[in-house]
Amino acid sequence: MRVGAARAVAVDWVRERMGADAGVRGAFFSGSTVGLPDGAVLPASSDVDVLLVVDEPAGKLGKFRHRGVLLEVTAVTWAELGGPRDVLGSWVFGPCFRTDTVIADPTGRLAMIRDRVSAEFADARWVRRRCAGVRRRVEDGLRWLDDAAPLHEQVTAWLFPTSVTALLPVVAALRDPTVRRRYVRAREVLAERGLVDRYPELLDLLDGGGIGPGRVREHLVGLAATFDEAARVARTPFLFSADVTPAARAVVVDGGAELVAAGAHREAMFWTVATYARCHAILAADAPAREVALRPRFESALADLGVVSAVDRRRRADAVLAWLPGWWAVADAIRAGGVAG
Repeated sequence: MRVGAARAVAVDWVRERMGADAGVRGAFFSGSTVGLPDGAVLPASSDVDVLLVVDEPAGKLGKFRHRGVLLEVTAVTWAELGGPRDVLGSWVFGPCFRTDTVIADPTGRLAMIRDRVSAEFADARWVRRRCAGVRRRVEDGLRWLDDAAPLHEQVTAWLFPTSVTALLPVVAALRDPTVRRRYVRAREVLAERGLVDRYPELLDLLDGGGIGPGRVREHLVGLAATFDEAARVARTPFLFSADVTPAARAVVVDGGAELVAAGAHREAMFWTVATYARCHAILAADAPAREVALRPRFESALADLGVVSAVDRRRRADAVLAWLPGWWAVADAIRAGGVAG
């Protein structure tokens, strides 16, 4: 399916939702489809992200198929979104409005944000502010690791801030940050700016120096079995519950296989391990015995990343924090259009 056709399906869904729910005040696109031309092919493992502006906090509403298109719908309040200045300084929301992503806007507030953001998105002060937000997310996350938390929580607390380092060059280059493919996007940006020789050190912070494609395929097989069981037993709601459902399986399993086939097997380990941790959070809550039984597969993936113990994860977190100032210089060079030494 082409991106334009998929977007049209999303627009139809939003119209139906707004007709049935008076609390929805607007909607806009986000995620990996932002900036893609209508004629681009939407991979089967990709979804279309939609943000609904609502009166009351609601979080992620779900990942589901609508007329053949996998939609991921998340709610955000006006307070969370903020005004034009807030959005301009946000590495999360800012990129959504650099082009016209507004789906529905009965109040006119989204159009006001879009017009201001699209006009000033590339201004140096806003780019630097967004990059600073990325850096803070890394620093704040990695400085407070809880070694007493359950394994899946410890891994999530280490993994996501570590992976946000990949977004620093992406945000500096005015590109749209993504989640699952963030390392691939970072490599593309660095290659475009003549900085591809810096990419291995970024990837090393994730996997400790390398993991072969065969092992990644093995971990994807193990993840698929764990994912299916977690999706089957899930009862307790989590913020990420929509990502561990039968509808979401193609994004995780098939998407991971696509990355491996494209030579991005090391990059695929980010979302593989992230999803493992989420599955074990669900299993710990809703099927504790199965969580224990399936944990060796999870631990095997962690061992291949070199972060199987809390000591390992603390050491790697400290390495990221020590490396971050140099990476900030790379972001400065990207923002300036030059090359860092």
